Amino acid sequence: MKSIFTLFIAFLTITTFAQKDFQGKATYMSKTSVDMDNFGGGQMSEQQKKQMMERMKNFLEKTYILSFNKNESSFKEEAKLDAPGTQGSRWGSSNGQGSIYKNLKERKIIEDVEMFSKRFLIVEDMEQPKWELGTETKKIGNYTCYKATMVKVDKSVDFGSIFGRRGRGNQQEKDSTKATEKEDVKTLEVTAWYTPQLPVSSGPDSYWGLPGLILELNAGRTTMLCTEIVLNPSDALEIDKPTKGKEVTRDEYNVIIKEKTDELKERFQNNRGGGRGRF
Repeated sequence: MKSIFTLFIAFLTITTFAQKDFQGKATYMSKTSVDMDNFGGGQMSEQQKKQMMERMKNFLEKTYILSFNKNESSFKEEAKLDAPGTQGSRWGSSNGQGSIYKNLKERKIIEDVEMFSKRFLIVEDMEQPKWELGTETKKIGNYTCYKATMVKVDKSVDFGSIFGRRGRGNQQEKDSTKATEKEDVKTLEVTAWYTPQLPVSSGPDSYWGLPGLILELNAGRTTMLCTEIVLNPSDALEIDKPTKGKEVTRDEYNVIIKEKTDELKERFQNNRGGGRGRF
């Protein structure tokens, strides 16, 4: 009964605010952990692990901005400038390009991404996520948040399996091929904390579908936490729908990336004399 009552109050809050011009910006800090014990085939020294983690920091720790109104939202990584004296490119550094656009009215989500020097628009229909609403609460800043969980199919590209791992040679490649042939379905456990006090059915990354803005999200090894919210800023927000790029489905995009990375992998192995090279 408490869960039903909570859901009723949440939807009532959204209905009330939906009559107003409601918009805002939310800043999220994202952190992803890596299993360094198995990274590089488990043959790295502690010093090498520390050096690798430092090089990957820009990829594993990022800041994002979610701009939203009652129908649309755009989730985009905050561009960062290199510190004075920095040389070379940084892994995972952002140039301010790319976004995840959601349109609740049209039920469409568009991910704008650049890969292999080509821009893609990954277009998907927004099917209602199968969230399980709980009664557990906690405070995030000044907002009371409720817990929601789900297990979803993970269609993201697994670059680790594409590039392979060191340590088992040809047998590993055979095992990898068998795994690919089976087309095992990957799943992802997701925990979200949302607040009905912010009546927007959106959140970080591609997540949405709860009766309030998602302020914290845990998906696999990644955690995203909202650190700042600005409501109804003096300058009206412009949420642009991505239009430049080759329009593809998620499955089509994954096939393209798999083919391109296989080409790079083969080229790399040939340059190393065949067989032993790995990314």
